[in-house]
Amino acid sequence: MKLLGEHVMKQYKVIHIIEPDFGCEGLPDGSVRMDQVILQDGSGVRITVEVADAYLYEQQIDEGDVVIRTEKGICKNRAEGVVCKANG
Repeated sequence: MKLLGEHVMKQYKVIHIIEPDFGCEGLPDGSVRMDQVILQDGSGVRITVEVADAYLYEQQIDEGDVVIRTEKGICKNRAEGVVCKANG
């Protein structure tokens, strides 16, 4: 675990990203496309979180990546440090 200010951050591996299928009707107007992201911690415990699809692309978060989970959502740990914006 890492500390950011007073918040504890825990590392997870992205196991699977499930993108919703809206069929031929498409995404309802005004909706944000949300993906289910399955994460696994170092102990093998899995959790599922919802993350905006656009955020995953913007941050280049893919299956197999290691991410940090904070109160804002998930963040990719990069060479320049943890990059985290609200993503839920």
